[in-house]
Amino acid sequence: MMRHLISAADLTKDDAVRILDTAEEMARVADRPIKKLPTLRGRTVVNLFFEDSTRTRISFEAAEKRLSADVINFSAKGSSVSKGESLKDTAQTLEAMGVDAVVIRHGASGAPFRLATSGWIDAAVVNAGDGTHQHPTQALLDAFTMRRRLVGRDAGLGQDLAGKRVTLVGDILHSRVARSNVDLLHTLGAEVTLVAPPTLLPVGVGSWPCEVSYDLDRVLPASDAVMMLRVQRERMNAAFFPTEREYSRRYGLDGERMARMPGHALVMHPGPMVRGMEITAEVADSERCTVVEQVANGVSIRMAVLYLLLGGQDQTAQQTAPAPATEEK
Repeated sequence: MMRHLISAADLTKDDAVRILDTAEEMARVADRPIKKLPTLRGRTVVNLFFEDSTRTRISFEAAEKRLSADVINFSAKGSSVSKGESLKDTAQTLEAMGVDAVVIRHGASGAPFRLATSGWIDAAVVNAGDGTHQHPTQALLDAFTMRRRLVGRDAGLGQDLAGKRVTLVGDILHSRVARSNVDLLHTLGAEVTLVAPPTLLPVGVGSWPCEVSYDLDRVLPASDAVMMLRVQRERMNAAFFPTEREYSRRYGLDGERMARMPGHALVMHPGPMVRGMEITAEVADSERCTVVEQVANGVSIRMAVLYLLLGGQDQTAQQTAPAPATEEK
């Protein structure tokens, strides 16, 4: 396992499958009366969030506490950062405190990489989302959800997603989730198709390891999983489509479109959802929709990542998952 987790593109297939398998073991902890392991007792993890987040920050915090780590939550608002302190100064402050891992979300693409390679801090760095660049743990929890649903919990152990067809729909241009998923799903052997208006596709998308389509109705019948992406208005500085109604008509997923998908196909969304825009309430509340599962699986994936980065570095492959006997009493 590598020292940091900065990008989904950095993971080999073996790395990715190992994380998914370890997450399966971690998920079993959630089914126990005492949902805690002593694996990271005595280790300190800082959640360093320069961007607003609820879902991701709480998920990481839950994962850290279930592994018995000491957790420090740092928010840029109201901190020295709002007074002009640099990332370097913040990192050196954390280094002086002796932290073991930093989970960082930052509005600037490349900030986690800079933190990991600068020499400012001797701690494992986990990217919790940087600009429009990467969000690797989101891609991992999405892949974990797909493998569980499309292959099976036990049957999926040791398996990748070879041959599975995944469609990502919406604001690809501003989406770090889309970039991360394309990288990881390609590594795991899945066939990925992006569907979006031409204005919401990034320059150079033709070099990505995926197909591109502008016709959602044509792609749906051949999809094993369809992931709807939110239109990120907060990152937009221009008009990328005529009206919300027009966008929803061409690229929104409603009950009629969902009926064209194969019977086993999943509907996914990284959240937060904008009901009535990219997805209707009928679809969001259907049994096919995995949004709630994705949230639960996010905790298991983040436990697995932290365990492998901090707790499992010197252990053999056979010891990647904690045995039931290590459950904290």
